[in-house]
Amino acid sequence: MNEDRGERLQIMLSEEELVLLDDFRFKTRMPSRAAAVRELLKRGLAAEGFSQAAFGAKSQDYGMSAGSDPAGRDGRSSKPKK
Repeated sequence: MNEDRGERLQIMLSEEELVLLDDFRFKTRMPSRAAAVRELLKRGLAAEGFSQAAFGAKSQDYGMSAGSDPAGRDGRSSKPKK
């Protein structure tokens, strides 16, 4: 994975969300809250059938087929179309 992170994302969390995040962080021995958020994001996207986009891929490469489930849960690949 590319460790060059050039984008910053700021989010606001409730006290309960922060407690859950910290619980996850310490249970999984993540080095920071940011690392825990990245891991949860990766897991959530993978659970929904999304994989990491290839660097330089264009949004048009990820078009939807007629009749496909917009959430990607219909068993079709989330890989870019050729």
